[in-house]
Amino acid sequence: MTRHLLRDDDLSPTEQREVLELALELRADRYKVQPFVGPKAVAIIFDKHSTRTRVSFSAGVAELGGYPLVLDTGTSQMGRGESVADTARVLERQVSAIVWRTYGQRLIEEMAAHSSVPVINALTDSFHPCQILADLAAVADARGGVGALAGLDLAYVGDGANNMAQSYLLGGATAGLHVRIGTPDGYLPDAEVVAKAEQIAESTGGSVTVTHSADDAVSGADIIATDTWVSMGDEAQKAEREAAFSPYQVNARSLELAAPGAHVLHCLPAYRGKEITASVLDGEQSLVWLEAEYRLHAQKAVLSWLVER
Repeated sequence: MTRHLLRDDDLSPTEQREVLELALELRADRYKVQPFVGPKAVAIIFDKHSTRTRVSFSAGVAELGGYPLVLDTGTSQMGRGESVADTARVLERQVSAIVWRTYGQRLIEEMAAHSSVPVINALTDSFHPCQILADLAAVADARGGVGALAGLDLAYVGDGANNMAQSYLLGGATAGLHVRIGTPDGYLPDAEVVAKAEQIAESTGGSVTVTHSADDAVSGADIIATDTWVSMGDEAQKAEREAAFSPYQVNARSLELAAPGAHVLHCLPAYRGKEITASVLDGEQSLVWLEAEYRLHAQKAVLSWLVER
């Protein structure tokens, strides 16, 4: 049976740990595994603008011995109405894996349903599992290994309804973290996602909390994470969102409330002075640039893990 990564809970706790440990190994030895020697092609499809995803997957496939076949819907038949199912049937006969950065979660699920090769969610409106793997790997690197993750308190503050918040819930619970989401009313994560995260946390020793208080979320946290307040497609709501999220800014006070030595995450792009201050983003407690680097290593790890499974 073909394995896919469409949302964070597609990996069990044991499987997630295997991927994270391989990510750390690949940072130490970037050419340790090369499952795409040939070179075999990996289709990397973009419906949205991208910097880190485009660079990290393209470089990663090359370092795994393969050929990154980068496509976009604007210049392919997908942009002219060819179905997702037909696209999957064509690609599966010519590539070893499919990576897609798109909008609705239903689209990538349809791609996987018709593909005999692994499909990886490089971002949808609902989940961003590759980013969470990179985040967890960066924290593990900074704290002495993957075994150090379980039991940490992770606070995410900002838009609780976006893909990052929902992936932190599922991916964090899978890693055994105590995940706290601080978000205003009207921006809550999907109830099904919260329930699934709570179910996972029961088996891993983690926990899930959703609160409207930014202070409660970050107090005693080992990791503070945030994201842009205005995601792609939300530009028309810019003023409304900035007003709602301004009390959730990650700043010096956030670090004062957090645990000593707390680390800060941001998936980028960041807007200094909005969701995070420059002094925190560029400060000594920030893991943001290591986190960005781990997009490469974590994605190489998950690609290798999926094709070998």
